[in-house]
Amino acid sequence: MFKAKAYSVSSATSQFVPTTIERRDPIADDVQIEILYCGICHSDLHQARNEWSGMMPTVYPCVPGHEIVGRVTRVGPSVTKFKVGDLAAVGCMVDSDGTCPECQAGLEQFCPNFTLTYNFPDKHLGGVTYGGYSDSIVVKERFVLRVPSNLNLAGTAPLLCAGITTYSPLRRWGVTKGKKVGVVGLGGLGHMGVKFAHALGAHVVVFTTSPSKKEDALRLGADEVVISKDANEMAKHAGSFDFILDAVAAPHDINAYINMLARDGNITMVGAPEQPLPVGVFGLIFRRRSFSGSLIGGIAETQEMLDFCSQHNIVADVEVIPIQKLNEAYERMLKSDVKYRFSIDMASLKSE
Repeated sequence: MFKAKAYSVSSATSQFVPTTIERRDPIADDVQIEILYCGICHSDLHQARNEWSGMMPTVYPCVPGHEIVGRVTRVGPSVTKFKVGDLAAVGCMVDSDGTCPECQAGLEQFCPNFTLTYNFPDKHLGGVTYGGYSDSIVVKERFVLRVPSNLNLAGTAPLLCAGITTYSPLRRWGVTKGKKVGVVGLGGLGHMGVKFAHALGAHVVVFTTSPSKKEDALRLGADEVVISKDANEMAKHAGSFDFILDAVAAPHDINAYINMLARDGNITMVGAPEQPLPVGVFGLIFRRRSFSGSLIGGIAETQEMLDFCSQHNIVADVEVIPIQKLNEAYERMLKSDVKYRFSIDMASLKSE
C-alpha cells in the first residue's frame, strides 16, 4: 500500500478537508494513474451529503470523484494496453464480475456485482473505494480508458460521466443525420447532449425555461431554442421529434414532452427527479411512443465516446478550479452557478 493525498468529507454536514488515504500497490493487471483533473458531478454532492441514504448510504470519510483524467505512473506485469506516461481516464466503475450476461454484452454498468469508483465495498483493502478527489488511483486495466492526445484534459474529465451519460442513449436510439432531436434542460448533462446530437448530424432543439440560455444553446450547436413556458412555441413542435433527451432533475411535466414525439419516437430520462413523474399512458399508446431511462455506458462504449470526441473535437465546457475551492464549488453547484461543469486541477493538491 501507499499513501495518497486527497480531500474527504466526514459527515453529511461537514466541509471537505485535506486528508491522506491508502491506495493498493498495483497487482498483475492494475494501472496506477497520477490524477491531473477530476470533474465534479452533481451525484458527488448527493453522495457527500448522504442524500441517497435510502438507496446508497454514504460511508464516511468519503472521497468522491468519478470523472478522472491522468497519466499512467506504474503498470502491473500483465498490463498490455497501457505504459508509463500514457494519458488515461477512469469513469464511474472500477470493477465488475466479468462473467454475467451484462458484462459479456459489454454492459458492465448493469452488472449486479460492479464496483463503483467511490463509496462502494473495496475488495482489495476493505472499507470503501475512494474516488478522484485525490492525487492518484489504482484501477484494473479493463476499466481504464485511453485519452486521445488532442483533447483538452480539463474538459475531458466530465466526459467520463456527463459525456457517456448523454452519448449512450443518443447512440442507443439511432440519432443520426436527418433526425429531429430535443434536449430538455441546458446544464451539465444537457450541454453535452446538444454537442453530441449536433455532431451526429441531427436537427437539435433545446427546451429551456430560461430565455437567457438561448444564445448559449445556439453556440453549443442547437438549431432552435424553445422556451418551454411558451405554449405557442411548444405547440409548433407537437408530434415532430424522433428522440428527446430529458436532462432535468427537478419535477416537471413529462407529458408535455411525450406529446412532442412523432410516431415511434422515444424520450429518455438521464436527469433523475427525486419524486415520481406522472405519465399519461394515452400519450404513449396512441402514437406508439416510448419512455425510457439510461444510466452511463459500458467500457467499450465509453471508449467509443472518447474517440468520437477526438474526431469532432468535443469536450465539456468547464470552469477549472483548485481543489481548495471545492466547498465553494459545491455551494455554487446548488445554485446552478457554473457553465457547465467544474473540473479540479489536481496540481493544486501538491501544495497541501
